[in-house]
Amino acid sequence: MTTETRTHTTSTTDTRTPSAGPSAAPPNGRTPTAASTHDGPVPTGQDYPPRFALIGGGQVEAALRGRAAEVLDLVEETYRVHGGGDTVNPPSYFLRFPDRPLSRIIALPASLGGRFGVDGLKWVSSFPGNIEYGLPRASALLLLNDHDTGYPFACLEGSIISATRTAASAALGADRLSRGRPRPRRVGFVGAGLIARYIHTYLAATGWEFDEVGIYDPDPDSAHGLAGSLTRSSQTPVVVHDDIESVIRGSDLVVFATVAARPHVTDESWFDHHPVVLHVSLRDLTPEILLGAVNVVDDVDHCLKADTSPHLVEQLTGSRDFIAGTLDDVMAGRAEIPPDRTVVFSPFGLGVLDLAVGLFVYEAVARAGELNVVDGFFHDLARHG
Repeated sequence: MTTETRTHTTSTTDTRTPSAGPSAAPPNGRTPTAASTHDGPVPTGQDYPPRFALIGGGQVEAALRGRAAEVLDLVEETYRVHGGGDTVNPPSYFLRFPDRPLSRIIALPASLGGRFGVDGLKWVSSFPGNIEYGLPRASALLLLNDHDTGYPFACLEGSIISATRTAASAALGADRLSRGRPRPRRVGFVGAGLIARYIHTYLAATGWEFDEVGIYDPDPDSAHGLAGSLTRSSQTPVVVHDDIESVIRGSDLVVFATVAARPHVTDESWFDHHPVVLHVSLRDLTPEILLGAVNVVDDVDHCLKADTSPHLVEQLTGSRDFIAGTLDDVMAGRAEIPPDRTVVFSPFGLGVLDLAVGLFVYEAVARAGELNVVDGFFHDLARHG
């Protein structure tokens, strides 16, 4: 394995359309062929052998550290590209196991256009039993494929990227959905795992200030563990609650980040104060609660499946009329959020967000000259021997 400084630069135009001929020389001084307008791994002989890099979790974390505002802007841009139709984001595939019904592995293929021009796949597992062994519930890999040749050019540790894009999406939703009402000052977390920690980090790093942070988790050790982490990183008072009702009633921004497989919050009166709800874990709220709220999703078709809470509403009513719009609709002014009603943001999680953040990480590592390229990964490249 070698380390090199080769970069995969992001085009300033829509790179989904292949170039008709050579363009300006890329940063490494080579001239791209008609197959590519960027310095990607294009297999055109010895000048351009397709190369494959591995980027580990430490590199991913370093590339993202201190760049929350940039990532938030990146996620917002990606939502706009997706809303404009310049993506391919097919349904996720769920690999389930009869002998392990709570566990699953999900494949999220996607293609991101706009100025990005990258394809790829996230392969993410969710094994709730990992918590018993002191391991995070989720683990993931992210593959990035070259836009013009289809060759994979990088494999990245994906759980940090996945948590980052989830947190950035939640922070973006909190900002956009709270405009027009007093900005929330009390945030409550239902679920005290890694995703909750990342969401708090992104809220704090993008300008949110709270008078109090509330935490509830059915595992007291998890709740107190997150409370200790937040106390060390912030001066904001942190309160661990003994029940879900008190943390919901005591918060005007509520974050669900659980591993719930079916709705467990059933009392509509808990939301009488009309909070902004980030329903990140998707399966916590009963249909009746959603029917009494303004509902925003990231993508309608994606969110209304796999027995998510919004999907249960569709099954109950036979309609999608309860959806006010997507987050892109809100950002573009096509959907308005009334200030006097509970608003619930249910983001299913789009593969294009992983591609955007993954490419961001790849380019940061490449600029630092720290790409770990696997020598000869693609071995037999001669079509006729």
